[in-house]
Amino acid sequence: METLQQEEKPIEEQTPEQIPEQGQVQEEEKINWKRFVLDILETLILAVVLFLGINAISARVRVDGFSMRPTLQDGEFVLVSKLNYKFGSVERGDIIVFHYPMNPDQELIKRVIGLPGDHIKVQDGVVSVNKQKLDEPYIAATPLYAGDWDVPDGELFVLGDNRNDSSDSHSWGFLPLENVVGKAVVIYWPPPMWKVIRHKKLLVAQ
Repeated sequence: METLQQEEKPIEEQTPEQIPEQGQVQEEEKINWKRFVLDILETLILAVVLFLGINAISARVRVDGFSMRPTLQDGEFVLVSKLNYKFGSVERGDIIVFHYPMNPDQELIKRVIGLPGDHIKVQDGVVSVNKQKLDEPYIAATPLYAGDWDVPDGELFVLGDNRNDSSDSHSWGFLPLENVVGKAVVIYWPPPMWKVIRHKKLLVAQ
């Protein structure tokens, strides 16, 4: 009998102790639930802040068409830096994204050929700036068109690398500097095509 009493006694002692333990569990569950909700809110707020911050300094655009071949291909996604021209100026050879002057809702990507004050001439398949022929190993083919342009103040002259299949300054005119969104820096999609975009300074061919 003593053995039975010894076995029953701890059972009777555990029963009242279970009540506060259950209360503690419920309280802990409430605290954990509150923490879970707060964690979600903090994550959402952080995501919004990061999204707004990233959009303030960069943009993401999809290459639509073949006007920049072979440098850029149709369907590639490009990361664009909005900061480059906040602290620096546009240079010849830069690949830029801008609001199309004929339709500001549309964004295009081209290469800068002429800066304000430049004289651009295209003749016999050669592009010249201020009477100096440009060295352009990046183009798909030499241009089949010809023309002369004087770039006004506050404007740029831009061309696609696929000269004979590009809607650009040779066809619709100059690009206002205020339309520039930023400088193309990285091809980030599709993954096999990932690379940093090189901007060749337009040096004069010797």
